[in-house]
Amino acid sequence: MTPKSVDDYIQEGIYGAKEIHREERGVFLSTFRERVELALTIGQVIAPNIYPQVENVLKVQAQAGLEMLLNGTIAYPHLSKYIKLAEQYKAPFTIVQNEEKETSIGLLLAHKTAVDRDEIFIRDEMFQREMEH
Repeated sequence: MTPKSVDDYIQEGIYGAKEIHREERGVFLSTFRERVELALTIGQVIAPNIYPQVENVLKVQAQAGLEMLLNGTIAYPHLSKYIKLAEQYKAPFTIVQNEEKETSIGLLLAHKTAVDRDEIFIRDEMFQREMEH
């Protein structure tokens, strides 16, 4: 690793610290795709019922450092059922406000380190409708 030059310090002062995979973090509610255990789209979060897959993952893995990330563009009444679920299983949660990057992801269950799941989405009818656009 090379030492920082004066120009590097000036650039950081003007633009802030360099971010790794900024686009990916924008889409995945401030985390990396490789850390995601399960993801719901905005439409799936807004649906009236809780997805049982979310509860099943929380039951099994909440104590393993799993965190729930929620899209802050979704109205609180839709998020509250998942917040209560996270509290029930003592899983930390964060409501992510990201005005810079638009994303169709409404909820993520993410680890602190990489798990590299092949499939993170619940591919139901709601998912298909949202992803066609």
